[in-house]
Amino acid sequence: MHNFFSNAERAEVLTAALPYIKRYTGKIVVVKYGGNAMIDESLKQQVMEDIVLLWLIGVKIVLVHGGGPEINDLMQRLGKKAEFVNGLRVTDKETVDIVQMVLAGKVNKTLVNLLEMKGGKAMGISGMDGMLIEAKQKDERLGFVGDITKIHIKPVIDLLEKNYIPVISTVGCDRNGNTYNINGDTAASFIAGALNAERLIMMTDIAGILRDKDDPSTLIAEVTCSEAKKLYEDGIVSGGMIPKVECCVEAIREGVKNVVIMDGRVPHSILMELLTDEGAGTMVTGG
Repeated sequence: MHNFFSNAERAEVLTAALPYIKRYTGKIVVVKYGGNAMIDESLKQQVMEDIVLLWLIGVKIVLVHGGGPEINDLMQRLGKKAEFVNGLRVTDKETVDIVQMVLAGKVNKTLVNLLEMKGGKAMGISGMDGMLIEAKQKDERLGFVGDITKIHIKPVIDLLEKNYIPVISTVGCDRNGNTYNINGDTAASFIAGALNAERLIMMTDIAGILRDKDDPSTLIAEVTCSEAKKLYEDGIVSGGMIPKVECCVEAIREGVKNVVIMDGRVPHSILMELLTDEGAGTMVTGG
């Protein structure tokens, strides 16, 4: 790295970041992490570095993660076929056990371990711990897929107060002891809302909201919730982007100041978003 920058240039980069550092120190930022940034090993390392850096400058950072590819991987190895109804994973009892094993076990603890190795202090919890994510069955046809009924946010606040980076896997539960698979984006928006977060960052595999989905230069840098609704009425937001944008609107309704949908495949996109005036991706605001 040092070949590119003189020390003076480095110092300049740091001083340019100062107003942004001041803006976010002591504030809560929730990062929803998944997709390609999670699969690609070098990107994963960079995301962890970004999170630890933000934590070191005093940002109260909460990491909410998915793990779809890892779930599919283990299901294949166990010879179990994934079934989908309208794009939602059908989750029978055996599948929900696998989801719990992969998300709350392997993925969660791997991320905690990585953050610790980068010099952070992290603690992994699932939506079942302290009944963080209380849920009910979404639709009988989907089995153990849950809709969130309530967020009990205290365990996360306790961890933040003790200066941990909470790392949250999105499995939920009900009062009858059932476990539910919860959509990671939805969980992140509800958790960010319950924390009144300054910002929710949704990492995806696209640059943000594009006017023309095949042309990254048509990125829409900022939209209000009502403009976002219009974008899907006009068909500009379509397919897998619809639920993502709905989650952004939901998060703002729940009390998050603003939400950013951004490309997790870009190295250090989190830092660019929070610590530069360029930002990254599309910001959704209350307007």
